[in-house]
Amino acid sequence: MQSFCSADHARVLIIDAIFIRWILARSGFTLRPVGGYQAPRDFLAGLAFRVFNCTQYVRHHKFPFYTPEPNYAFFSDMVHEFLGHMAMFADPRFAQFSEEIGLASLGASEEECREIARLYFFTIEFGLSLEDAEFEPTKKNLKVYGAGLLSCVDELEFAVSDKSKVHRFEPDFVVKTVPSVTTFQECYYFTRNLEEALIKLRIYTATMKRPFSVLYNAHTNTIDLINSRESLQLASEAMRFNVEQISAAIRHNIS
Repeated sequence: MQSFCSADHARVLIIDAIFIRWILARSGFTLRPVGGYQAPRDFLAGLAFRVFNCTQYVRHHKFPFYTPEPNYAFFSDMVHEFLGHMAMFADPRFAQFSEEIGLASLGASEEECREIARLYFFTIEFGLSLEDAEFEPTKKNLKVYGAGLLSCVDELEFAVSDKSKVHRFEPDFVVKTVPSVTTFQECYYFTRNLEEALIKLRIYTATMKRPFSVLYNAHTNTIDLINSRESLQLASEAMRFNVEQISAAIRHNIS
């Protein structure tokens, strides 16, 4: 970030420069500065377009761990965005996860949108993953990847301590868990890796009865509706080239 944005201890990072020059080149995500906390539907809709709505204020030095701003999520400030989300959007896997969870919210009912927001909250914001094959009650083999934990030292320590409750990530159970933005979470969820979380997200959202299906068109930065035979054919043709290239790679024994 220093090489791309000339960041140092005396200056606040320039958000636009970071995303445009550093993140955009890696995952296609960009930034939209916002004035404060957004409703879940608005925030998730931005992710569908590979746009991350980012707060613009910095926590007061008297509150280095949380950000006690009225009506704002305690962990959502520039420190949270940089330490938590910045590295995520440099990884294509996290970018894909974020885009898909945003696409799932389009056309969803209010209840479904609330459920999707909770799936996002307990993965991208407060998710844990396994370092080894089996979960250990001591939590020594858990890794933190959630942005809310990475930007809050005291809750990070709490999440992997013997005081916290940790469960396997199962969407049917997670959507019934009420998030907290003023205290530590009552429980946290882990997956073996991010791919497992993405697969479970896809399976869960596939059961939602939306009036249409959607795809993000990276060429036009728009959402394509898949709601007719013609649109289905166009989407299939657009995907055919990628499938053929993957098949060719498999034939050439690329590991």
